[in-house]
Amino acid sequence: MSLFGDGLDAAVQKAFTRPAPKNAGPQMRYLVKQMAGTKAVAQMLRISQRTVERYVKDQIKKPRPDLAARLEREVKKRWQPQIRAKARAKAASTGGIVIDTRARMGYTAPIGSTDQDRIRHLTIALPPGYAARLFEAQEAGASDARLQEIAAEALKEVYFQDGGRRAGSLEEVRFTDIEHLEFEL
Repeated sequence: MSLFGDGLDAAVQKAFTRPAPKNAGPQMRYLVKQMAGTKAVAQMLRISQRTVERYVKDQIKKPRPDLAARLEREVKKRWQPQIRAKARAKAASTGGIVIDTRARMGYTAPIGSTDQDRIRHLTIALPPGYAARLFEAQEAGASDARLQEIAAEALKEVYFQDGGRRAGSLEEVRFTDIEHLEFEL
């Protein structure tokens, strides 16, 4: 499970204009249409082509829990690509992204400053540049650790340094032990 990747996906999914199909039959039909055939869907879901055909014809209605999860994940990944692209573009160019998190945060700073990590609950609006970096890294297949680094850099600039008005000598922000993380476009 990717905490940051899933959080970014959930934020983008809030922009959808129609709900994704919920039942196995419509989900399977959607995937078959998107991937232009039952063979590709069967390979992606790691099931037989005949099983896909049976779901499409509503001969099977209730998938196993593991298949249901894979099916839902694949449908949501492909649902409304233009709406998804518009939401990401808006966040990356003008809107920015809001991060709501409860995590342990601290920083590395010159000697004599109070840099001890502590649990903080922050709701911070990140500038569009950081939203763009997060989405670009996610699309490039970056790990959750890399997305966490980008978020830590954003929190350093926006929260700890207040856009350059204070704490100019901070070197690094530690962002660990994440209890809660949510993004909003």
